[in-house]
Amino acid sequence: MVCAGALSLQFGAAVAALLFPRAGAIGVVAMRLTFSALIMLALCRPRLRGYTRTDWTAAVGLGLALGAMNTLIYQAIARIPLGAAVTLELLGPLVLSVVAARRAVSLLWAALALTGVYLLGSSGFSELNFTGVGFALAAGATWVAYIMLNARVGARFPKADGLALAMGVAALISAPVAVVSTGTALLDPVTLALGAAVAVLSSGLPYTLDLFALRRLPQATFAVLMSLMPVAAATAGFVVLGQGMEPLELLAVALVIAASVGAVRTEPRTGPRTAPAHGADAAPPT
Repeated sequence: MVCAGALSLQFGAAVAALLFPRAGAIGVVAMRLTFSALIMLALCRPRLRGYTRTDWTAAVGLGLALGAMNTLIYQAIARIPLGAAVTLELLGPLVLSVVAARRAVSLLWAALALTGVYLLGSSGFSELNFTGVGFALAAGATWVAYIMLNARVGARFPKADGLALAMGVAALISAPVAVVSTGTALLDPVTLALGAAVAVLSSGLPYTLDLFALRRLPQATFAVLMSLMPVAAATAGFVVLGQGMEPLELLAVALVIAASVGAVRTEPRTGPRTAPAHGADAAPPT
């Protein structure tokens, strides 16, 4: 489910990049989230009563994380190649895992990741600019929040009801901003049809698969599988957008993936007085 979701997400992002000249990055994000919310709410028909304030806080938090993550990564994709953007985004969960582990071997993973990022920025990516890199790194931070909150929502809401409600929150926030910035461009039939396709590929299908996967997998294992995102992104960028990657750039992506896998597989250091019952709470939240 995780691998299928990764491929769907990145091919949807590649199609979304084709829409940027029509509706802009903000407009594409709004269409993606709005259509996804409508589809999810219609299919799930979640009930609104019977939940605690903590339940609603988790759902709203996931909605905010979804809106921010989508907006930031699309701003990055508009400026730098898809494979590079997703590789840099992966650094968010990676950094958190390295810090949480607090082991000497974590420095190795950090060094591998930094080497990969250096190669990515110096190996001929003429389109790699500081603004795009900044958006991708910020998207990585919200990716961490998405993983944590998605797991909480999946535990508190039945089926995919919590995700549907979170989608609704994200759509309510992004739609007004898109209308102000884009205007009537969002009413074009072709743009709307492509926006609906992006919504299914990039939001509805992968996020639902992620939610169900997080009910069956530890978050650390899920994070390892998320390390395959740059591979899916590079593949989608090549097939849909014609964005080729040189051997050195592929090596850079491989180094970041290896660093991420190593980081989340490294057991966190716990103090001698830490009770065994608290060990799970000390694990990296990625």
